[in-house]
Amino acid sequence: MSSDVTVSRAMFVDEVNITVTAGAGGHGCMSFRRERFIPRGGPDGGDGGSGGNILMQADASLNTLHHLAGKHHWKAKRGIMGMGKERHGKKAADVTIPVPPGTLIYDSDHDILLKDLTDPGDVVCVAKGGKGGKGNTRFKSATNQAPREFEEGEPGQIRNLHLELKLIADVALVGKPNAGKSTLLSRLSAAKPKIAAYPFTTLTPYLGIVELSSYRRFVMADIPGLIEGAHDGAGLGHEFLRHIERARTILHLVDICPMASDPAEDYKAIREELMQYSPALADKPEIVVANKMDITESDEHLAEFRKSVDTDVHPISAVTGKGLDTLGEKIWGMLYPIE
Repeated sequence: MSSDVTVSRAMFVDEVNITVTAGAGGHGCMSFRRERFIPRGGPDGGDGGSGGNILMQADASLNTLHHLAGKHHWKAKRGIMGMGKERHGKKAADVTIPVPPGTLIYDSDHDILLKDLTDPGDVVCVAKGGKGGKGNTRFKSATNQAPREFEEGEPGQIRNLHLELKLIADVALVGKPNAGKSTLLSRLSAAKPKIAAYPFTTLTPYLGIVELSSYRRFVMADIPGLIEGAHDGAGLGHEFLRHIERARTILHLVDICPMASDPAEDYKAIREELMQYSPALADKPEIVVANKMDITESDEHLAEFRKSVDTDVHPISAVTGKGLDTLGEKIWGMLYPIE
């Protein structure tokens, strides 16, 4: 399998390191009542408010961590200080960082997974604000009628985080660069991936919603074309291979009439890349699709391909639309088999 495909980094960001600092608690207040006709007023210092928390929430409108690449430190405000007349300080507002669904949040210093935000709306507190300090009212007792004690607010939690995005899709499109994945996704869904008539690899995974009759729908992801050695990081390598891990089904698209390679060898090489990266990934349900059946001699190439691979093959033409309706139903049957 050829590995001379030129790749470069795009603005799609699926890993980022940030530091989050929750707000410190507000200091407690030392105060005494100063009222007319009460010469010896007692303590009336209020408590400080808690510092703001740092939260992360899965936002369905996002599909990249690019918005975090330029801001590596997030900080919440300190709680409001306590005041006299037993007025307690307010809690500081929380800071919510939006991330795409499918974001894994790791504590970098301890190498532990804090949360996997899989569903839109999922939220987790990644740094807790400090508690507010007690005012001197809290220290009044029978033996201490005029306490001058108060507490300072506790510091907020500081964490170094590593964020890793794994796209969530029902179906992951894999195949050699120029197999026609982008064209297929654009025909089956409303996604608008980059399409060209030369061997390149998509630099950004695209998600598309495929709608079938009777209000049925599923999500398909166009994963960048794999090249030999991808499991070791060649090309875009494992940076994008991980996006296939969440998919329930793999749709393996094969160019049935490649210009300079053999369809069966291309298929086997990519199967080997999946196996080398993760046997569990390679063991996922797979639909093998032979694309470009509109090209002359495609029928002969299809017959030879079927003899070389031990699996069912579904022929289509992503350009003309041939076989797409039955392919959609085949995918649906794989995702939701009738028991």
